[in-house]
Amino acid sequence: MNRFCIKDEIKNYVFILLGSITLSLGIVWFFIPNGIITGGTAGLALLLHYISSYSVGFWMVAVNLPLLLLGIKYLGKSFAIRTVITIILISTFVDVSFEILHIKALVEDVILASIFGGVLIGIGLAFVIKGNSSAGGSTIIARVISSKSEIKPGQIIFIIDFFIILSSLFIFDETAKVLWSIISIYITAIAVDKILTGNLNKKVVHLVTNEVEQMSSLIKEHIGPYGTVINGTGLYNENKKMILIVIEVTKLQLLRDLVKKNDPEAFLIISEANEMLGRGH
Repeated sequence: MNRFCIKDEIKNYVFILLGSITLSLGIVWFFIPNGIITGGTAGLALLLHYISSYSVGFWMVAVNLPLLLLGIKYLGKSFAIRTVITIILISTFVDVSFEILHIKALVEDVILASIFGGVLIGIGLAFVIKGNSSAGGSTIIARVISSKSEIKPGQIIFIIDFFIILSSLFIFDETAKVLWSIISIYITAIAVDKILTGNLNKKVVHLVTNEVEQMSSLIKEHIGPYGTVINGTGLYNENKKMILIVIEVTKLQLLRDLVKKNDPEAFLIISEANEMLGRGH
């Protein structure tokens, strides 16, 4: 293993450690004391904890180990090792914090707990994913099924989470807690997305124009120096040219005005830039 691989692996385990601690605090500070359920095996472990005498950490290991053995050949050795370590860390942190240290709830309010617990768990999961690992459970099942079918992993995870939350209806008398658990899962998903993809304030613009040279010059002068001219063919075999640029939201109206003034016949397609890699991103 060369120096760069060692450095990357150390970085992975730093993210895994931070993610495991953050996720565990979300469970101990907010979810356990307020009887809220999250998705994945953490949610299933909470459900089993509420109906048995065994700890959350015990159930996380018990549920995850068979799944890990099932999916280990699909994950790769390094990923599998990181996943095992992540599961052990989260289980240990949860049990030590709740069973031994008796850390008290940060707030005893279902609404606040579902919101802030969802945020903490989302941050923890995002860190774990950035460490090229997983928290086990539904992630493993999703990877195995998606590798054997055309079903997307996100759809599988959603179905698993849905049934976990649905099961909680038979355990909790308060329907409100179940509904707030659903909201908490949604908040977790948003937190994961924001951390992994960032809060981009950019749009992708496809500009179809007959005044390519003029519009390219104006874009470089008023918008920015980066863009791509794409050659294409119309439905009637006529030559078409399109300018592709990524633009800040604050400059979008300026671009509209430039196009309207200099080429009223131009065609604009504007879409979200959900994720960017390279050139500083």
